[in-house]
Amino acid sequence: MTADSTATAQQRAMHTPPPSNVVTDNAVGSQSESSEEEEYLDNSVELRGYLSKWTNYIYGWQPRYIVLKDGTLSYYKSESESDFGCRGAISLTKATIKAHESDELRFDVVVNNLNNWCLRAETSEDRMHWVEVLQLYKEDTGSTDTTSLRRHGSTMSLQSNTISLASGGSLKKTQRNLREKVGELETFKDILFGQIETLQRYFDACSEINKSNSTPLDLGDGLKAIDFKGESITFRATTSGVLSTLQHCLEIIAESDESWKRKLEREIDKRRRAEEQNKKFKEEIEKLKRLSYPGPDFEEGPHSTLPEDEFFDAVETGLEKIEEDMQLRFKLKLQSQISQSLVNVPHEAVAEGEEAREEFGTGAEAKTHALWPEIDRVCKEQLHYAREGVGQDGNGWQIFADEGEIKMYKREEEVNGMVMDPLKAYHTVQGVTAREMCHYFFMPEFRNDWETTLEDCTILEKISADTLLFLQTHKRIWPASQRDAQFWSHMRKINDGLEPGATDTWIVCNNSTEYAKQQSKNGKCVRIFLTVILACQTHLPEGYVKGQPLNRDDLTCKITYCSVVNPGGWAPASALRAVYKREYPKFLKRFTGYVIDQCKDKPIMF
Repeated sequence: MTADSTATAQQRAMHTPPPSNVVTDNAVGSQSESSEEEEYLDNSVELRGYLSKWTNYIYGWQPRYIVLKDGTLSYYKSESESDFGCRGAISLTKATIKAHESDELRFDVVVNNLNNWCLRAETSEDRMHWVEVLQLYKEDTGSTDTTSLRRHGSTMSLQSNTISLASGGSLKKTQRNLREKVGELETFKDILFGQIETLQRYFDACSEINKSNSTPLDLGDGLKAIDFKGESITFRATTSGVLSTLQHCLEIIAESDESWKRKLEREIDKRRRAEEQNKKFKEEIEKLKRLSYPGPDFEEGPHSTLPEDEFFDAVETGLEKIEEDMQLRFKLKLQSQISQSLVNVPHEAVAEGEEAREEFGTGAEAKTHALWPEIDRVCKEQLHYAREGVGQDGNGWQIFADEGEIKMYKREEEVNGMVMDPLKAYHTVQGVTAREMCHYFFMPEFRNDWETTLEDCTILEKISADTLLFLQTHKRIWPASQRDAQFWSHMRKINDGLEPGATDTWIVCNNSTEYAKQQSKNGKCVRIFLTVILACQTHLPEGYVKGQPLNRDDLTCKITYCSVVNPGGWAPASALRAVYKREYPKFLKRFTGYVIDQCKDKPIMF
């Protein structure tokens, strides 16, 4: 790049006032300084400042110190590290600067579609300034390079044109040219025949004069008169032969042209199939690249370009990975317990604590809390909702899972474009009581054992022994954003409305709340809003008399699980419904199986 072009780019950049977080150093020499000094000063001009750069799908956008100098865009982790070498650099000579279509703060610097820097400014004005300066810098650099190419490329251009002319012909063009040439020969033949006839008449006249003389016409040097008529006939026959031969060649070329045409059609068909296959492979490669090297365009969000089917595939893969890790962790935990001969705490020991008090499950200790009116109201509403049937009330319930004792129903509902399908599930298990089922669902110390996606569970406030306020963070599953939920959880014993044959009913109700609202731990989670109830009833054998001994084979627990979840964010509706359909039956089977396994060697707890 010459000093003039560099100066031009930077003089234009100076006309746009830089934002507060962008620094432009302009070295302008006086008219008395030498041209060498001006060139040196122009090349030292910089554009620098902090921008957010996309790193990877784990860390996302991170602040980086960006520097433009000598046609190279470099980045550092911070300004203090700029003296110790950059972490990456891109030459603007072959780069493309593109402002993002929908994100007004983002722009990309791309080199050959291989090296892509996704950058975000703090404001749209900052982005505009960066894009304008980089574009102007590139344009002036490109114009200088073009001049250089023109200076050295005239001979190369002439050769290229000649090659293009020679190689650009086709069989059809050759045939057309040959026909034109034959036409020209026909024209020449007519002209030649006319000339020959004129000369023939002249020489015929000379011949008649010669015949009238008794002495042959002496042409000198002993030569006799030539038979021009015979010669002309011979010449005419020769010309006709040449034309016939050329016509024959033209016919041969035409036949060859048909053969080549068929070959060409076959090659075109092969090429078309190869291009279709290549396009298919490229789409597969791009899909693999999106899953292997995800960028900000494929993250869940308002500007996501990831198709819904690929979104679901990625989430499904992430869930399967989490489940495999949990199964491995559970096996290791089980082996550790066996090797250390650990004894599980019996239910009698639990009963001696807070759960043993008569007030547990009544909400008596929570009635003085500010949240109690809401807790009491929601629990009663959800219990009534859980006791309602499905299928006959005409409210649109559809069964989506029927696996033996598990039956799950849903209603498709959307609020502001977000899927909020109510779910109702029925399940019957043997060997546990209603209280045991609710005990393991309510107590936070067991939650990590059966909730596969749970990353962290924090008790924000212990309202009472049977009422807790939680902040629960779930693991991030790419491309979905990480999510958390703040909710109260209340465990209650129900003494009215028992079904025939039921001995008791226990419920656990969870409901989102804004009370003492807490921010997510990493500040980047999408907040989930939920209402969930687990209602369980214990059934004993017919004819059972109170006081008779019981074993776990005599116990039957009927479970009703209802939930309405607003997942927040921008996840596609079809992908969410596919995940729900896949995960809810697995969750219910996993949880009930966990409770049965935990209770099988323990005393029965009512």
